[in-house]
Amino acid sequence: MPSSTTAPPLELRADLPGRVVLTGRLDVTAAADARLALASAVTTGAGDLVLDLSGLTAVDATGLGVLVGAHRAADRAGRRLLLLDAPEQVHRLLRVTRLYRVLRTVATSDCA
Repeated sequence: MPSSTTAPPLELRADLPGRVVLTGRLDVTAAADARLALASAVTTGAGDLVLDLSGLTAVDATGLGVLVGAHRAADRAGRRLLLLDAPEQVHRLLRVTRLYRVLRTVATSDCA
């Protein structure tokens, strides 16, 4: 994946109820805005909250912390957080940190 200095900034958009699409880089520069947007998504919906990560170009430890925080908030709200089509970099981070035991990843093909 490109380094965070060349990757586009993070964009978040709700494209379907219960689904938020993240594109660009999820890093320290985007963490505050991402936390606020994801907290809002958790509190304004019901059922599974799906984060479509297929458009992420870079993720750092702070970005991973944002995902963990969203998971905790969703859990407190009685919801389940699903990471859809996470890039390989995210899968590697989840394995190295052992967060694969906490954060659930799914592929589009699993949802069909």
